[in-house]
Amino acid sequence: MKKGCKYGTHRVIEPIGVLPQPAKKIDNNMDELYDNEILIDVQTLNIDSASFTQIEEQAGGDEKKIAEIMMSIVAEKGKHQNPVTGSGGMLIGTVEKIGPALEGKLDIKVGDKIATLVSLSLTPLRIDKIKEIRKEIDQVDIEGKAILFESGIYAKIPTDLPEKLVLSALDVAGAPAQVAKLVKPGDTVLIIGAAGKSGTLCCYEAKRRAGVTGKVIGLVRNQKGADLLKKLGVVDEAIIVDAQKPVEVMNKVAEITNGQMTDITINNVNVPDTEMSSVLATKNTGIVYFFSMATSFTKSALGAEGVGSDVTMIIGNGYTKGHAEITLQILRESKEMRDLFTNLYA
Repeated sequence: MKKGCKYGTHRVIEPIGVLPQPAKKIDNNMDELYDNEILIDVQTLNIDSASFTQIEEQAGGDEKKIAEIMMSIVAEKGKHQNPVTGSGGMLIGTVEKIGPALEGKLDIKVGDKIATLVSLSLTPLRIDKIKEIRKEIDQVDIEGKAILFESGIYAKIPTDLPEKLVLSALDVAGAPAQVAKLVKPGDTVLIIGAAGKSGTLCCYEAKRRAGVTGKVIGLVRNQKGADLLKKLGVVDEAIIVDAQKPVEVMNKVAEITNGQMTDITINNVNVPDTEMSSVLATKNTGIVYFFSMATSFTKSALGAEGVGSDVTMIIGNGYTKGHAEITLQILRESKEMRDLFTNLYA
């Protein structure tokens, strides 16, 4: 059996020398495993929101065309990495084989059901058949195989929560976990895209961390989203503004905060051109966290420079220590959040 690199560079076909995520093409041949790989029998793909939105728009909403686009991406790249957004998603499946170099090093065994916590944009994937597409929750049931590298992180599916509920929540687990690290008592926090999957989790965690002396503002695009946030009780203020109109966002936040603006802004939207709304809503000493995969580094950096803003900008990392546990605990302790995710995403 061949020896593999911890980070999966042995699977890179083009260009040689790069890691699997930025690679244009990787080897998705599942017939021969390397000694430090985990083979997964895949059940469901949870496609990144920005990626699925783009694919759905390209397909005109037609499920057959969505399937064709997904199959063509994997055929060309050996992984599911949207060529427009660059993002992937995650998967749930059953451990089929574990390479001998990993024996005794893992807390999983053959037959365990796991969710991968690394992006599909770096995961060798083979799709044999697309069985069902659930457009409303960005999930696709397939027959296929995937490889998890030695460095890849995962979570065993807990027995007290439904599988599809776990998959939906873990797909965005990095967002509320980062909020838990960033927000402190007394902070004023703006969540852009607050009524979405990651947005509601971020609002919940921000409300808990900011406490009674803080303020959580949820920005949504319609009254339905505002009503949802109020029903959940996860924000102090819900504002209806187009996140792609930065001056309107700035003026609304200034009105609510008496011109003080926010200490922290979390951007969760799945559409482009919201970078400057995040920057202008945040005070110069504040932090902007871009969890959205639709974020442009260029627009963020040069835009902030152009308006003389000294905000600290953080590009979202889907992983932070304990992120799976933090996110699943939200669903366990809050009946309202669990019911929401069950009804909408599971």
